[in-house]
Amino acid sequence: MTLALTEIERVKTISKKDFYNNYVKKQKPVVVEQLIQDWPAYEKWNLDYIKKVAGDKTVPLYDDRPVSHKDGFNEAHAKMKMADYIDLLQSKPTNYRIFLYNLIKEVPILKEDFKWPDIGLRLVKQLPMLFFGGENAKVFMHYDIDYSNILHFHFHGTKRCILFAPDQSPYLYKVPHSLISREDIDFDHPDFEKWPALKKAKGLVTELKHGEMLYMPEGYWHYMKYVTPGFSMSLRAFPRSITNLSKAAYNVFIMRNLDNMMRKWRGQQWIDYKNQKAVSNTKTY
Repeated sequence: MTLALTEIERVKTISKKDFYNNYVKKQKPVVVEQLIQDWPAYEKWNLDYIKKVAGDKTVPLYDDRPVSHKDGFNEAHAKMKMADYIDLLQSKPTNYRIFLYNLIKEVPILKEDFKWPDIGLRLVKQLPMLFFGGENAKVFMHYDIDYSNILHFHFHGTKRCILFAPDQSPYLYKVPHSLISREDIDFDHPDFEKWPALKKAKGLVTELKHGEMLYMPEGYWHYMKYVTPGFSMSLRAFPRSITNLSKAAYNVFIMRNLDNMMRKWRGQQWIDYKNQKAVSNTKTY
């Protein structure tokens, strides 16, 4: 038995009006295949190019180890020169990923390679974050702290993306006081005896190729797996929903600080308690 996943709708191109009316207003994911063919990045951005222009930068790396009370919020697990990291990506599978890294701030020449798309979202004009991963590297199932509408552009290779709408949260073993589901769930090959509620979850799936853009609406759960080495860039727009805006404010100013405080005070007991509650709070179906 596998997860109940439906392919995300795809379009080659789309107008600003259609994107807004059919996807943003309806909060419905879509893949736009040819949105960025006029960007210099479409031709230039691959791992060799990034190595050439940013190889001397020291970058933060994350792996798939379980959350520990010793780790700060989004604290890196290791550091490496970008050139060495790209050599690693191109030589063998690795769990090391670059997550939410502002490479364009470090290497301003990259700003010339992308354009802010006029697509019906009021994008936050801060420099975009980049994400890198090696073959089979996984990004655990989570949703974003700020409930943004996300335009997720992929470069170099293939990336598998599984999404769940916010209304599927009751089936996903959400860890309380956090933005993740249980980290020991394998969303590629889930164990339905251990995690029976997942049988009820209805999700979406796609494989992003070079130059394609995935629109993820506010609060959507997402799990990413790098089928091949590659990297992605996200542009964001604040949530349109007042409810989601208030949830974002709670996450940023209260939940994150509470969780950090409890990790320092209770240590691993706090992590274990949250993981237990993820199970007890999820109904058995």
